[in-house]
Amino acid sequence: MSWSAPVALAASAVTPAALVPESTQQAIGYPTLFALVLAGALVPVIPTGALVSSAAVVAVHRTAPFSLAMVFVTASLAAFLGDAALYWLGRRGLRSKNGSRWLEAIRSRAPEDRLEQAQEKLAAHGVAVLVLSRLVPAGRIPVMLACLLAEWPLRRFSRGNLPACLAWAATYQVIGILGGALFAEPWQGVLAAIVLTVLISAVPAVVRRVR
Repeated sequence: MSWSAPVALAASAVTPAALVPESTQQAIGYPTLFALVLAGALVPVIPTGALVSSAAVVAVHRTAPFSLAMVFVTASLAAFLGDAALYWLGRRGLRSKNGSRWLEAIRSRAPEDRLEQAQEKLAAHGVAVLVLSRLVPAGRIPVMLACLLAEWPLRRFSRGNLPACLAWAATYQVIGILGGALFAEPWQGVLAAIVLTVLISAVPAVVRRVR
């Protein structure tokens, strides 16, 4: 997994205001955040959690009002639209006789044991599982595939995925807010937020190896 995206975003965002006006930073930063989170939802190799946390750190140090609110709205909307697009592409693959590369990409990122667990939890708890899947590292794709195999329509998936994206954006934004509050310099808070999100995302892999 490459961490160049959050580092590049953070570096551009923490450029001294004397060099880049804050209004210009915002004009560039929010569309960039939206595009990267949207792409990360479609291609789950971009560390979107680290992006949101880094953007929140920078927002804490900004003087412009509503910066944190804009980060939250931008991240949650991009995640929601990206998930909806990926789910729609997956449904098209299921209906196609030859499948699709999008469906195969989803299957390749959902190990059999994780998929079975997701299917069992989905059958028992329904939409609530979607919310938790966004908060558990590497939990989103297996649950999405379980919804696809259960033939959930896009509308039903979206109803459960909306609060999931809101909770996800809020969680990683809190990480960034804490990092921004604890350190005087934005780059220090960004670094702390990235390290923390890396550790969080590494937990499932460590647990599987231990097992």
